[in-house]
Amino acid sequence: MSPQNDKQKPTPWQVVKSILAGLIGVQSEEARRRDFTQGNPAVYLIGGLVALVLFIVVLVVIVNMVVGAASA
Repeated sequence: MSPQNDKQKPTPWQVVKSILAGLIGVQSEEARRRDFTQGNPAVYLIGGLVALVLFIVVLVVIVNMVVGAASA
């Protein structure tokens, strides 16, 4: 990474990738360093909470579909 890139904030796509990678535990060391040095913690916290809520909603919908299909 060049020194110029070290000063730039992560792009929205990099934030999304970091949140998703962090949720499943496959974050690269380079991305982790970038997130902790240039990233805004509030963005990652809010993004992680939104991703977690969406994950739970998807699971509930899938379970309801399966249970509804099994009882029909």
